[in-house]
Amino acid sequence: MSLSLDGKVAVVTGASTGLGRGIALALAARGACVVVGDLTTETRPGNFDDQAGTATADLIAQRGGKAVFRTCDVTDRAQVEGLIGEATKAFGRLDVLVNNAGVHRGGTRMHELTEDDLDACWRVLGKGTWFAAQEALKAFLAQGQGGSIINIVSTAGLRGHLYQSPYNMAKAAQANLTRCLALEYGVDNIRTNAICPTYLKTAMSRSGFSSSDYDDFVVHAVPLGRWGEVSDVASLAVFLASDEARFINGALIPVDGGETAGAAGGPR
Repeated sequence: MSLSLDGKVAVVTGASTGLGRGIALALAARGACVVVGDLTTETRPGNFDDQAGTATADLIAQRGGKAVFRTCDVTDRAQVEGLIGEATKAFGRLDVLVNNAGVHRGGTRMHELTEDDLDACWRVLGKGTWFAAQEALKAFLAQGQGGSIINIVSTAGLRGHLYQSPYNMAKAAQANLTRCLALEYGVDNIRTNAICPTYLKTAMSRSGFSSSDYDDFVVHAVPLGRWGEVSDVASLAVFLASDEARFINGALIPVDGGETAGAAGGPR
């Protein structure tokens, strides 16, 4: 199996830190030119980032790859247009979009959450994914050579979880948008798929990872008995971006150690 991405150009949102950074580095390692989109070039405190003091695009360059950074707030359509346009401007084309930018709100029951909590999740996860996919689709159609959209959805888009209803609602929207785009644009050889991670070692989960009680919960909730690594997700993103995945379209793929297979939680 060849997972070469030589000649492909990818845009990754939320790619300065965490999961997006890991995906951008993995795509570049396989030969893709990468446009790194984020609010800032800085990594986020609490993440498990490799060489956190070096910006993603700079780290790709240090490792022999090609990348550029473009400031982008995915809730701002004009900035998203600029981000997608940067792929053509810098590298001449666009082949892959990874919708990774995210935000989390929750921590309590629904009646105690605010409209701001709902708006934050909907604007970044719902509208942000919509804006980026819409602009990428325009580029793919203009090129006439197909393309690949990879939405980072989470198992929160596949099932319910306690105390994070705004997040799960928005993630479910991402999941169903994935299906809709797969149906509408498959005829143009544009594939849209989603990766659905579970408890993953990023800044979002740092406090839980550092808590022995929560760590014990995760170990028992996930049949494989461990937290997910950024590399677990990044490896799948490389595959979905490659020509090896040319007949995969509309898939929502859990990377969850078996969490969504059913109820675990028994003694080990």
